[in-house]
Amino acid sequence: MTTPHCDLCEAARYTEWYHDDDICWVAECESCSVPMVVWRQHGVNPPDADRQHMLEVLGGVADRVHGAEMGVWWLDDDMRSIPDHFHVHARRRLRW
Repeated sequence: MTTPHCDLCEAARYTEWYHDDDICWVAECESCSVPMVVWRQHGVNPPDADRQHMLEVLGGVADRVHGAEMGVWWLDDDMRSIPDHFHVHARRRLRW
């Protein structure tokens, strides 16, 4: 189910896409330029199996984009800009 006026439901391909399946898609976030997984359903509470699948897919993409070394990236599930559609960012940790 999609919702009108939801950028994530629209799934426009403005940036690089890394993954696309029946549950989710992963693309570079237009706002912050990091990999982001998006649930294909509009809502914030995916079933546990869908959530696990999405995080595993995003983890694989993050390993390719940021590096597979332990602690190089982290999952940010704070949905700041679009709080009504489940999505998670894989952010690179800052190194001092």
